[in-house]
Amino acid sequence: MEPAIKYINKKFPNIDFRGNIQNLTCIQRQKSEVLTATSTYYDSFLDVIEFRDHVYELLNTIDACQCFFDIAFNFDFTKNYLDLITTYTSVIITLSRIDDKKALVGMFNCAHEMTNGSSDPSYPRLGQMLVEYDHPWKKLTEEFGPHTRSVTTALLSLKMVYPRRNLPAEQWRSAQLLSLLSAPATMLDPACCDTVSLSSFIYLSHSERWIGFLLCHSSLNSHQASQELWKMALRSGLYLTLTRDETLNIHKVSEDLFDSFKGYSKRVADIKECRDGAMHRERRQFLRGAMKELYKVLEDEPGLLGPKALFVFMALSFSRDEVLWLVRHSENMPKLKTPEDYVDNQMAELLFYMEKLQGLMRKFNHVVQRYHVQYLAQFDALVLNDTIQNMYVCPEEESVLLSSFVSTLSTLSVKQGNEELDFRGLRMDWLRLQAYTSVNKAPLPIKDYPDLAKVMNVIQFHTKMVDSMEEMLLESSEVSILCFYPRVFEKMFSQSSEEMTMKRYLMSFPCVCAHFTQCGHPHCPEEVSVHLRLCVTFLEQIAKQTSNVVLEICAEQCNLNDQLLPKHCAESISAARHRKQKKPVPKKGEVQKEKPGAESLRKDRTVATNVDKMHLMLTELCSTYSLCTDFIVFDHIVVPTEFLLSHLETRLAEIIVRMANYNQTTQEIARPSDLLAGIRAYTASLHSLSSYISVDVTRLVKSVLLQQTQPLDSRGGQTITTLYTNWILESLLRQASNSLIVHCPTMHCFVNQTTDTEPSFRAEEFSDVSELRALAELIGPYGLKFLSENLMWHITSQISELKKLVIENMDVLVQMRNNSDKPEEMASLKKRLTGGENVLKRMTIIGVILSFRSMAMDSLKDILHKHCPYLMGPIECLRDFLTPEADIKVKEHKQLHTEKKTLIYCIAFPLTNKYALLRVSLYNTSIDEEYKLSCLLLVYIAVSLPSLALDPNSSYTREHGGHNNNIHCLATAINQVAAAMFTVQNKNIMQHLKEFLLMASSALLQLGQNVERVEIKNRESVYLLLHMIVEESPFLSQDMLESCFPYVLLRNAYREVYRSFIITLG
Repeated sequence: MEPAIKYINKKFPNIDFRGNIQNLTCIQRQKSEVLTATSTYYDSFLDVIEFRDHVYELLNTIDACQCFFDIAFNFDFTKNYLDLITTYTSVIITLSRIDDKKALVGMFNCAHEMTNGSSDPSYPRLGQMLVEYDHPWKKLTEEFGPHTRSVTTALLSLKMVYPRRNLPAEQWRSAQLLSLLSAPATMLDPACCDTVSLSSFIYLSHSERWIGFLLCHSSLNSHQASQELWKMALRSGLYLTLTRDETLNIHKVSEDLFDSFKGYSKRVADIKECRDGAMHRERRQFLRGAMKELYKVLEDEPGLLGPKALFVFMALSFSRDEVLWLVRHSENMPKLKTPEDYVDNQMAELLFYMEKLQGLMRKFNHVVQRYHVQYLAQFDALVLNDTIQNMYVCPEEESVLLSSFVSTLSTLSVKQGNEELDFRGLRMDWLRLQAYTSVNKAPLPIKDYPDLAKVMNVIQFHTKMVDSMEEMLLESSEVSILCFYPRVFEKMFSQSSEEMTMKRYLMSFPCVCAHFTQCGHPHCPEEVSVHLRLCVTFLEQIAKQTSNVVLEICAEQCNLNDQLLPKHCAESISAARHRKQKKPVPKKGEVQKEKPGAESLRKDRTVATNVDKMHLMLTELCSTYSLCTDFIVFDHIVVPTEFLLSHLETRLAEIIVRMANYNQTTQEIARPSDLLAGIRAYTASLHSLSSYISVDVTRLVKSVLLQQTQPLDSRGGQTITTLYTNWILESLLRQASNSLIVHCPTMHCFVNQTTDTEPSFRAEEFSDVSELRALAELIGPYGLKFLSENLMWHITSQISELKKLVIENMDVLVQMRNNSDKPEEMASLKKRLTGGENVLKRMTIIGVILSFRSMAMDSLKDILHKHCPYLMGPIECLRDFLTPEADIKVKEHKQLHTEKKTLIYCIAFPLTNKYALLRVSLYNTSIDEEYKLSCLLLVYIAVSLPSLALDPNSSYTREHGGHNNNIHCLATAINQVAAAMFTVQNKNIMQHLKEFLLMASSALLQLGQNVERVEIKNRESVYLLLHMIVEESPFLSQDMLESCFPYVLLRNAYREVYRSFIITLG
């Protein structure tokens, strides 16, 4: 397509479509696609021609009528005339900036001729127009030559309005502009005078676009007033807006244009002198203070909004102009010696008070409306009537219009509804009257009746206060053009966010995004996501800053709270014991450790600590959330505090996991009590946030902590439930399985064995009652349920291995079960039995896991008693009514999944989960096979018990209340595994446990007949296992034990193991 485009651009508009077909071959092949792709552009260019024709016709009609233009008399008529000219000029300049316009038009016409056999009828005119506007300013000045008189007259009428809008900040300050407190006596007087009420809302940039004088430059050499007005506009700025982010460097364009004319060298010199960015910087500084004062007064006395509504709109309009000026010039910053004039790191404050004043006007709209309805009916109507009566000429048609104005205003009442207060017709009639009276030789020339123009302009403003408040706010304060300058907008935000004093105003940036709906277009739906992204980005940044400060304060409070924990009091206790001794003088250079609370002692309150600075920053950031609770951006309701809560939730979850200090390599983790204390300190500090902003901190904390009770949080990250579960399985219980850590029933914890190497952690510091209660507080019932399921999975894997061992020795075990009353047979069969130690080892592991689970569940029960005693009462009552026989039927209720039933299973029926898991492990075979394997497993365990006496670690320790190799956990394992297996199989648990007890007693009694001292070294310790099994079981009794195992042996065993225990008194 490149050769065709080059050919069309070279020959445009006289393109030979038939003689040079080789250059247009690609268009010939794709003519339908080219026609479709370029038709939209071609139609748009035709719209420009049609618009130009209408503008020519209208301007010629105006000149033929010799219309009178003066902004002070016929405000709307003059404003619309100047807007028409600047709009037309902007369209032509924008058209000239389209680089491919000739290629698009030429390709369309080429494809059209190839398809239809003839060129498009509009092509010659369109081609000629594009050629003429290759140098747009030269052509435009030629076009407006005949209209110079009308344009110059309209522009010169601005000499009384524009200078007042373009005063330097020093004059604003000396005149106390926008101040209600400067003249308290006139505070209730209505603020309105002549055309100020209407011209106050004219965009300053619009005025500067009007005063360009490029289209009627000849007046610059003939009128001194034109020169002064033109220089003032040039000093105001370098760039003017054409449309959206398209700007015009008015200085450069004017200089280039005047260089091409003779006699304009002085004008070129004037252009180079007219550059002043400091004026706008001072204006912004003044407006920040003036708007703050105005807002504070009106917020305290909203009744003043009626008489002083003009002040609000003037403040909004002035501020809007300064914002738009800075946006234009920041994007196209000139290379000057004072770049600070084009940067403002306090823009947030200006935008903030603009939003505040708009909110105040919307909130008290009824006050403003009621005031102006009464003003129109009781004052304006009377003044207008007197003015009409004093007119010496009043033609019939004009008289009818003026009389209708008076009658409409006279009948107004505050009791009328909003639907009746519609003055659009009145304002349209006034515009018609301006047109009637502004033409040459009009029966009622408006220039002869200045009082009528003043009165009607004031009335027009007052009627807009009644029925067009929202339109007036948009006209005076909308800054939607910011959406087309995202880089500038984001830069303003980042500059403001770096200033401590500006942090309280940052919410104004996302709120401004609500204005973007005014500049959106249905033909550009893709812009919505871009504009919404800006809003979300600002809110995310504000929330991120706020959450960072909040969590830094929480971390500081956590550190202070950590200093008060009992684990740090050893030094204080030691000092107290030796306080009677003379205190040694600290060595030189040695820093004495400060006691907790020393940070609160201050000699000078003006010295700000880090915490003071953070609280100040938090106050500033939280203040910005007071701007609004929610706002709408492109049909999306945005709630700023939800962004903060979302950030706090994410960060708090990360902090909690980080506070656990889990190291998978070294298997280190924080003690649950320390983590719980840290979380409580964070929670207490977080609750202070609700003193600053209206946020539900309780919901936030509950959400985060509830997620921590699950294996993964809402973002898929690990939680403390997962970390503690992994640590318990991989570190605590793994070492307990290897007898490096011993279960200690007397202290209800696990303790380390005495070894040559120093242990990586002290087991009792992680598994005592207080720590397990802290763990239950942290991970809750759901977390312990997850931990329990993982424990049950490990038990299931051990059961599977036990099943394999039973299958390997099935023949021997069947014979041993059948010959249990024949000692000689049993002895010979036992020698054939293999893997007995392995069976006991795996059962011991199961017992250790179940013992830990029981301790964890007891801790959970204590915590639930503390948090929900009225829920625990009925659950325990239900548990007390269950008997061992009824416990078998619990499996029928396993389909219940509510939270209360889960608690019942965890506390009242601790075996239920195990039943299901064990059943899964045994379900690979038939019911009869399962039952047979279960019976033989008990036989296997019973006949293997004597081998424990060979282990030197099988000795019983009174201090721990158990054996050094954790074989006392066999009691728990045997009872619960047997109950689980036979419950699943619907068999009598008591009968099979009796059988086990008989075989175990018989096997252990054989130890007494063996004379080898090595084997019987720990015989007494192993004897105690029988007593522990009976004590653990709800199905066995002491009578059953005594019937098969002499009680005297148990008594002697206890005496023997306790004899070696040395009692020490502290």
